[in-house]
Amino acid sequence: MTVPYNHRAVEKKWHDIWEEHPVNVDDGKKPKYYCLDMFPYPSGNGLHVGHWRGYVISDVWSRYKLLNGYYIIHPMGWDAFGLPAENYAIKMGVHPAKSTADNVANIKRQINEIAALYDWDREVNTTDPEFYKWTQWIFVKMFKEGLAYEKEFPINWCPSCKTGLANEEVVNGKCERCGSEVTKKNLRQWMLRITKYADRLLNDLDKLDWPEKVKKMQSDWIGKSYGAEVEFPVEGKDEKITVYTTRPDTLHGATFMVLAPEHAMAKELATDETREAVEQYIYDASMKSNVDRLQDKEKTGVFTGSYAINPLNGAKVPIWLSDYVLADYGTGAIMCVPAHDDRDFEFATKFNIPIIQVIAKDGKEIELTAREFEILKYMAQNIGRVISRERLYETVWGEDGFGCDNTIMVHIRHLREKIENNPTSPKYLLTLKGLGYKLVNPYEK
Repeated sequence: MTVPYNHRAVEKKWHDIWEEHPVNVDDGKKPKYYCLDMFPYPSGNGLHVGHWRGYVISDVWSRYKLLNGYYIIHPMGWDAFGLPAENYAIKMGVHPAKSTADNVANIKRQINEIAALYDWDREVNTTDPEFYKWTQWIFVKMFKEGLAYEKEFPINWCPSCKTGLANEEVVNGKCERCGSEVTKKNLRQWMLRITKYADRLLNDLDKLDWPEKVKKMQSDWIGKSYGAEVEFPVEGKDEKITVYTTRPDTLHGATFMVLAPEHAMAKELATDETREAVEQYIYDASMKSNVDRLQDKEKTGVFTGSYAINPLNGAKVPIWLSDYVLADYGTGAIMCVPAHDDRDFEFATKFNIPIIQVIAKDGKEIELTAREFEILKYMAQNIGRVISRERLYETVWGEDGFGCDNTIMVHIRHLREKIENNPTSPKYLLTLKGLGYKLVNPYEK
């Protein structure tokens, strides 16, 4: 007679054995391996399937490293500070200390049911004074070193709860707690100067055995770039608008400027004729998250009615507002050279703004053929990257790149003759034998 499998009895048996005889023991001889999960919010009465997915994967990996002779350091903790835990306590009508403790106990029970390889002797809770005293200590250290500083910065603001909100706490433009419409508000707050460590962070990415896609995301997040700040005087005013650009050599081709709707000068640049439209646009932008603003495919904008002066040629440059410019990136203002930037080109085309194609060498304009310009444009969009002949041909010519070597070589040679001081020994448009071509950033040392 077949005996039914009793999974509860089997699991309890092995839970008891592992409790009495732990499999992960530090004998002082094994190499150590550190594995860290994202700590869950104790803001609900249990885990959801997303938690299980992440924790099972990390547990499998930890056990794999255990079988390879490592002592596993795999801590678990609770991200108990902030609105999620507070909102749950309000919803349940209990003190947050009680709801947090109850939820932690239940979640810990659930995790133990899968016998995950966690170091419970290293358990932490972010609301524990013994834990957060160290975050305070770290902050003081960073402040003394000039790494923590105050800056006015736009955040999601709930006027009812009178608090700032993360993007995840804004649902369809409303506060997930009270349902009030969320706006953008400039508040003076603490910032961390990670830019000081940009070089180290970028260099250390090469040491990580991560997928290239993930490393690219990290590189974009670090966001190091080379460029210059340029001041544009505002016509009829004493103020100047400072922009940051990675391409100061294209300043002559700047035909308009765009400011973030949260820019400090956005409202005062409006004229009597444009004020209503400007204020409405600023309000509409305040109802969008930064994520939504960057993902919106169609560019929107409004002309302020004011002009800036191009400091290079004295030309009047119309000043626009658009939500694709973010106040927290650079200076919150950009000069727009539509001939050299896809977003600027799209914006200029939509609003019928002039487009000037400008390439300069030693301060003097040079003429390029349409094909040469497209090659240089594409290389500039991928500056620092190696581009194969086939890929370059397929992109610029729009045809299959098979057998394109001679065509590409001729165009590259002509382009070097125009942009390089010594075309036979190029400094900027390099050939990497067997791989393709690379355009070097002239501002990168």
